[in-house]
Amino acid sequence: MNRNWNGWTLSLDAKKSACIRIGPRFNANCCNIVTRDGRELAWTNVVRYLGIFIESASCFTCSLYNAKRSFYRSFNGIFGRVGRIASNEVIVQLVKCKCFPVLFYGLEVCSLRKYQYKSINYVINSTFRKIFNTTSQETVDVCLEMFGCLQAERTIEIRKHKFLNKFSVIHNTLCRVFVAIAKTELESCCTDV
Repeated sequence: MNRNWNGWTLSLDAKKSACIRIGPRFNANCCNIVTRDGRELAWTNVVRYLGIFIESASCFTCSLYNAKRSFYRSFNGIFGRVGRIASNEVIVQLVKCKCFPVLFYGLEVCSLRKYQYKSINYVINSTFRKIFNTTSQETVDVCLEMFGCLQAERTIEIRKHKFLNKFSVIHNTLCRVFVAIAKTELESCCTDV
């Protein structure tokens, strides 16, 4: 479908586009949406937008499944190559630099639930269990503290604070519309970051 707004031609690729419902009636059956040229848009339960997976639910929800899967893939790639050769310190630094960004990508803009934070913490804890070859949560906690790895909730809160600080001073015209909301969020965000 081509539309022309002030000289801009936008086209919709039906193969790469999908429909998703978010709200109280998210699970209600919907009629198919057809483009002007007769192509149907598929309805789906999960949609990927800018690397974030959004789920169909009663409220805006991000799916962590793909982020965790990508994290494990990158961790296993590193650990499989250097796991028993390199020191634990080197492995942890590689995980912090290469794997954590994969896990935390874009989560500063998602409102996560308590069970999702627990899920992320489980991923981090299981990684440290494997690196240090332990089953003790106390040992994992000491290692996390020693290497400066914070709990998921705190890490995401710091990332959100940095994002909102940068966003609130941006000079983009479209972004300026949302600056008041960003500043309100920034005030409610932790101030001791």
